[in-house]
Formats: sequence, C-alpha cells, structure tokens
Amino acid sequence: MDILQILIDFFTGYGYLAVFTVLLLCGFGVPIPEDITLVAGGIISGLGYTDVHTMFVIGMLGVLVGDGAMFFLGRKLGKRVLKFKPIARILTPARFRGVQQQFSRYGHWVLFVARFLPGLRSPIFITAGMTRRVPYWRFLLLDGLAALISVPLWVYMGYFGAANRDVLLTWIHRGQASILTLAVAAVLLGIYLIRRARKKRVARTAKMTSPAKAGDE
Repeated sequence: MDILQILIDFFTGYGYLAVFTVLLLCGFGVPIPEDITLVAGGIISGLGYTDVHTMFVIGMLGVLVGDGAMFFLGRKLGKRVLKFKPIARILTPARFRGVQQQFSRYGHWVLFVARFLPGLRSPIFITAGMTRRVPYWRFLLLDGLAALISVPLWVYMGYFGAANRDVLLTWIHRGQASILTLAVAAVLLGIYLIRRARKKRVARTAKMTSPAKAGDE
C-alpha cells in the first residue's frame, strides 16, 4: 500500500486532527511527504468526509506551526539543539555550512524557497533560528507567503482529483516541478526588484547631495 493510500485511510478515520498532526511531524523532519499529506487531506474532502476550505486552513496551521517550531527551537536553544539526535541527523555539519553559504548568497529569500525543498526545509529553518539571521516575524512572513502557494495547490488538487486517482497522480508529478519553478522565479523577481529599488534610492540620494556639495564649493 502506497503512502497516499495509508494517509487517506488514516485521515478518513480521524479527520482534521490527523492531518494537523502529520503536518507537524513533517515540520519536525519526519520523512513523510508534506505535499502528499496535503493532497490526502484534499482527497478526503473531495470524498465528502471533511470541508475543503476548512482543510485548507488546517493545512496552513499545520505547516506554519511545524515550521515555526523548528525555527523557535534553533533560536531558543542555539547549538544545544544539536544534542537531540534526530535533529543532529537532519542538520549535519556539512548541511549547516551549506545553508550558511546560501544565506550569505541569497539572504532571507532562502527561507521562501526552503518551503519547496523537502529535504532541506528543516535544516534551513533550524539554522535560521540558531544563527539569529532572521527576526521571527520575517520568518513567519516569508514562510507564510510560500505556504500560500503550496498549501492551497495541494489541498485543492486532492479535492478536485479525488474521483480519478490516475489523473491526480499525473497532476502531483507535474505540480511538484511547477511549484519549485514558480518559487525560484518569484525569488529571482524579488531579488531583482529589491536591487532595482536600492539602485534608484542610491541614485536619488546622490542627486540630492550633489547640489549641496556644489553650493559649498
């Protein structure tokens, strides 16, 4: 039995609480696919067991609480968090160095893209908390914006594809590639716009100071 069917059976019996709990486990680094979890939540809504709009809200809460817990642990405990063996397995020294390099190169946008990188999501969030690179409100903002792309996509995909599993599986495979492409494109656009705004601000400041210098001379 595949993981999707296992989750559907579990969620059918326990509803919203089960979906929320599994999403928390995903946030803690347990190797359960978050996208498949959200799709399964959408499927049971499509089959009439739950309301799809409520499922979307539960999905958002589960994702944000799970991610926030990883960030908070890193921020609260610092390097002491690595004393927990499950976390030490997730955040190896090599991964820690790699995440640091990505932060140095791309800044806070790494947090936005991390939402779409299952294997690196938890290490990135823990590192962001440990190094105190990002204030908590900005972490929630970036993670929340990314979740507003991924969560409704997977939940409503499961809802509308509940009656045809073969078509749904095709949608899932295409969605996984498309959503990562969309996320990277959004980050690149954001970086471009920020740099453009900074250049304009510098140019404006230079124009304002030039007449003053000329007058002094």
